[in-house]
Amino acid sequence: MKFFEDFKKFIYKGNVVDMAVGVVIGGSFGKIVTGLVNYVINPFIGIFVKSGNLDSLKTVIHPAVPETVDELGNVIAAGSAEVAILWGTWLQTIIDFLITAFCIFIVLRILTATKNKLEAKKIAAEAEAKKEADAKAAAEKAAAAAKEAAFNESVMQQSILLTEIRDLLKEGKS
Repeated sequence: MKFFEDFKKFIYKGNVVDMAVGVVIGGSFGKIVTGLVNYVINPFIGIFVKSGNLDSLKTVIHPAVPETVDELGNVIAAGSAEVAILWGTWLQTIIDFLITAFCIFIVLRILTATKNKLEAKKIAAEAEAKKEADAKAAAEKAAAAAKEAAFNESVMQQSILLTEIRDLLKEGKS
């Protein structure tokens, strides 16, 4: 039972749910970027490429060989697929990456700026609260010092009065 309780706590933590949402949104965003590259950017770049699109940019290492078939339709020699380095597809992948990285950079920059503004406001509020607390403490300290001074003055006056009363009592006896 402890295992399932720990798993439940793990699942219900905000970070796990946020991460799952991020993965789903990231996958969808990746599809959007791939579509942008394949259906918008690739045809635009194709205007400047002889073959018409990036997918056709490749270096053929071994050309495709078709099957050899006799008149009866029997396969005499098996064919082979083309072996090539697909430069255009690789460039499309790089463009996908750069667009995705740029978008993430923009989002993170906005989030960081917002977080910094919120933290600055929080720090300013904490500083203001500390300033008010310090002012209150200083006022309380001053009030306590004033009370102590008044108490000391009262004690001094009582001492003087007691001395005068004692002197008067001594004079009255003599």
